[in-house]
Amino acid sequence: MAIDVQTPRRSKRFQPLVASGNNDVDDNDFENKISWLGVPLIERDTRTADLHEEDTIDEDEESETIFYRGFAVLNDRKKINDESKFYVGDTVLVKTQAKLPSVGVIVAMWEVRSKDDTKDVYKKVKIHWFLRPTELPSVRAKREHLENEIYFSLASTAILTPRSIIKHCNVSSQSPVKLAQVQPAKRSRTLAPPTNDFFCSSAIDALRGLYYKLKWERHREAALVSEDNDAGSSWVVAVAQEQENANKGGRRGKRADSSEDGSEDAYKATSNDDDDIDTQVSDGEKSVDDDVPGLEDEDRDEMPRTPSKKRRFAGQTVTPRRNKRTKRTIAAPTPHSRAALRARAKTKRMTVRPQTELAYDFMSATAGARPDVLPCRENEFQHILRSVEGLLEEGSGGCVYVSGVPGTGKTATVHRIVRELKRMAERNEANPFTYVEINGLKIPAPSTAYSLLWEAVSGHDVSNEGHLKVSPKEALKQLSKFFSAGVRAGPAGHACIVLMDELDQLLTTKQEVVYNFFNWPTLVGSKLIVIAVANTHDLPERVMTGRVRSRLGMTRINYQPYDKAQLIKIVTARLQEAKVGFEGDLPDVIMPDGINFAAAKVASISGDARRVLDICRRAVELVRPRKKAARLLDVKEVITLMQSSHTAAFLGDCSLHERIMLAALLKCIKRDGIDEIRWDDLQRQHLIYVDSLTGDGDSTRKPTTGELRLVLDALLASHALLIEDGAGGIAARRADGDRKVVLNIEQSEVQRVLSDLGGPRWKSVLGI
Repeated sequence: MAIDVQTPRRSKRFQPLVASGNNDVDDNDFENKISWLGVPLIERDTRTADLHEEDTIDEDEESETIFYRGFAVLNDRKKINDESKFYVGDTVLVKTQAKLPSVGVIVAMWEVRSKDDTKDVYKKVKIHWFLRPTELPSVRAKREHLENEIYFSLASTAILTPRSIIKHCNVSSQSPVKLAQVQPAKRSRTLAPPTNDFFCSSAIDALRGLYYKLKWERHREAALVSEDNDAGSSWVVAVAQEQENANKGGRRGKRADSSEDGSEDAYKATSNDDDDIDTQVSDGEKSVDDDVPGLEDEDRDEMPRTPSKKRRFAGQTVTPRRNKRTKRTIAAPTPHSRAALRARAKTKRMTVRPQTELAYDFMSATAGARPDVLPCRENEFQHILRSVEGLLEEGSGGCVYVSGVPGTGKTATVHRIVRELKRMAERNEANPFTYVEINGLKIPAPSTAYSLLWEAVSGHDVSNEGHLKVSPKEALKQLSKFFSAGVRAGPAGHACIVLMDELDQLLTTKQEVVYNFFNWPTLVGSKLIVIAVANTHDLPERVMTGRVRSRLGMTRINYQPYDKAQLIKIVTARLQEAKVGFEGDLPDVIMPDGINFAAAKVASISGDARRVLDICRRAVELVRPRKKAARLLDVKEVITLMQSSHTAAFLGDCSLHERIMLAALLKCIKRDGIDEIRWDDLQRQHLIYVDSLTGDGDSTRKPTTGELRLVLDALLASHALLIEDGAGGIAARRADGDRKVVLNIEQSEVQRVLSDLGGPRWKSVLGI
């Protein structure tokens, strides 16, 4: 019979297998060292699910799948020892892309081979994952855990090669104190050393962050006697559904009057079964707790017993019958998870809070201030929120592209959405996730985005351990493996939200960075949610290639510039919030006619809210010594000064490359966080900006090193820039490229004037 091909195969490009624990051994050579133990359990025709996409068997070729109960790894002398034997039901350490080996239980093992030719033989093992606390999302409701505690996943599995298994480990539901007092039972093979002992008393739905009570020994033995040896579905933990009405025949816990925090003490069970019985055994199945190592008598007495069948002896191989119902562990949620489920049932979609809940000092409001809530952006807020929240709830990947001219509240809106989602996840009202922000203006090169994303995906703790010392090339390799492998990459497959701010700065000649970030969410099993923020709405059509644009067709939101009425509303709201917390009626600091004029002036040019706030702030500061409100004439004076300042006059007379060098210096200052920039770094950034800042009528030829030095000398002569003196001292012993360059005029003024002179393209590059 031919292979049952149910879906077309995708491209094998960037689809590697999970990392192996024996990297010095070839897969084929290692599989030749695998020896099956016992007689075959089941033989049937091969199905699509038995193979990986990398496995190559002709679709018209007759092949069969043979399941076994155990395998052994032969050493160089063709010998087998107890440590090299692995059976269904063994808990093992598995090599994945995580920093620490992942923990799993073997639930099935098989061999796929041709009926006519045995040259293509594939040996597979199916692993059901446990999760370490470090493998859970960083943004979640915090829960105390014991040392070496792990959680059994409800249904997370992966099909791997035997090469991925490192060695045995021990998992017990006994507490660590009791576990140390229990004498290890005699077994036919040696367990892992004590350092590989783990404690498991809970199952987890990692996607939703919910925990369920579980007796591991009971669940293991119940799954081992089930009749589903070829699929491993008997290891899946079924969740007990909470009844809506506690009075209708359920065993739902009652809330104690003394606790309201949803903790373990917040419930009193109506029956001991609610806390102690986690496994339901089907009629006709035997009791399996007699041989459970470390199981105390009181636990054994509480287990449900049914009429026994004839006992199976150890080592006996029996071909399972397929007509019997699979036994399933029924796990009830912990009291903490019950409270979380009720909280989520009551939680509605977020709505924009009224402005009266927030307070900002208008006097301290600058052009770069980012308030928590912006007026006139409620529709955009709801649109982005619904998109991100829907992807997070579904557990799927996706892209959201947010565009608009600078100063229209794009980043402020996204930041508030992320803060609200974090608050909800930490209160167990939303699914947990990992968050990382990548700002194109704050990283040295676009490829650095790979390293930042890999830190978040791999679960690295940057706050305690610092940044990973991994190159962008290696980070890209690991990310490609992680997102392509899906469940084979390990148990930590939680959602990850990435904010890519200033996307314009991450563009390269071939757009590799942008393409990869928008391609990964489309892969099967990926839970990557990318929110890209750019200053130009037509950036995909104008700059990106066709393959990148195709990834941006999911959700696109464009912010329009503010009009006069909206700018007036923004300034008025900021003034009202500045009065919150003060007693009595406060006098106005700026009159309505001044606000109207400033709003009209800015709306006719750019519609930038930060610009109108900056004008009003300067007007208030201008009249502050006179202790009176700013009026129309004061606002006009500020606008005139801003347009005719010495800096504006100087930059208006500068050449194109002098302006580009100033813009490159501003970029380096923002990126490095320091004011003193190496001359070599400034030259490199200048050459990068030549392509993006030259207009249609400008020459795109990149200047030589000597020509760049002439541009620097011109700016030094006008005292716009300063450089370390090389006549004596330490600077004299440095190479010319290591000397430091400093901006000698106000940064914000240079940004403003360059953006006004250069237009939208310069505004996008400067982040104005």
